[in-house]
This record gives sequence, C-alpha cells and structure tokens, in this order.
Amino acid sequence: MSERPAYIHHVNFPTTDPERTIEWYSKVFGMKYIKPKSNAKVVLMTRGNFDLHFTPVEEMDRMAPYHFAVEVEDWEQFLAHLRDLGIRHTRPITRPENNSMFCYVHDPDHTMIEIVYHHRRPFPPPMDHDPAQAVKPAAAASSQANSADEARAARATLAALAESR
Repeated sequence: MSERPAYIHHVNFPTTDPERTIEWYSKVFGMKYIKPKSNAKVVLMTRGNFDLHFTPVEEMDRMAPYHFAVEVEDWEQFLAHLRDLGIRHTRPITRPENNSMFCYVHDPDHTMIEIVYHHRRPFPPPMDHDPAQAVKPAAAASSQANSADEARAARATLAALAESR
C-alpha cells in the first residue's frame, strides 16, 4: 500500500455548451463521451489513459492562467492535425533542459490546454520509436514500459541511480 496517489483520475472544467464540448474533445483529442449514470448533467470524456469531466455553467469565468497539459506522441503529426481542424496554437517553444516542446490551444470555452512533446520520455506514452534517434522500432519497444507497475519500477531505478551519484 502506498501513501502516494497512483495518478490523477480526472480534472473537471466548466462548459457553457456540453454538446459543443463533446464534439470538440472528440475531434481534437479522440476522446469518447461516456453517458453518466449518477449525475446526468456532467459531461464525462475519456481517452482510456486520462479522463476529463465538464460541468455545465450558464456563464464562463475567466480561466487563464489555469490550464491542463496533454502529452502527444508525434509533435509534427499533432500540429498538422490541429491545422487540419483549423485550430490555432501559440508559437511552439523548446525547453532545452528536458528536450521538450510545447504550445497552447484553447477549447471553445477558452480553457487553455498545453500541448507537450518529450523526445526521449519512455513513459508515458510508449512510442514505437524515438524520433530523435535512428533506432529500429523493435529495439526501441524493448525499452518501453508496458504497464504502470513497470513504469513505477523504472522510475524507482532511475531515482536510486540519481541518489547514488
């Protein structure tokens, strides 16, 4: 048993238009709407590895600078996906300290969403290949965590190595 949370189950945001929210998050992030059984007003969306909930409101409060971040597996492909959908994003920024890139988009209610990509992060999400290296997919897949338990074990090993230095 652990005293630490395993992961964030969901985050809840307001929406002024539940149907528009369902359509937008389905189209942009490939999320699936789940019809609620207990609270029929809340919008439940899932991607399998993360959930978002939306509570209907009459009027939207200003959300910025509050936001959530979604990590993508393929930076160029996801930016092309946004372009194809006509969704504008901020200028992409590179963080050299962790070899990541990010930009921001807004949903129809102006909730700010950070789009993040890490070149060499093995978990999450598992990738077929590391685009920053010329490695065969089969070789790259062998170093990927296939479960949350494997990822926790890998993180513990990395933490132990860092402490021993």
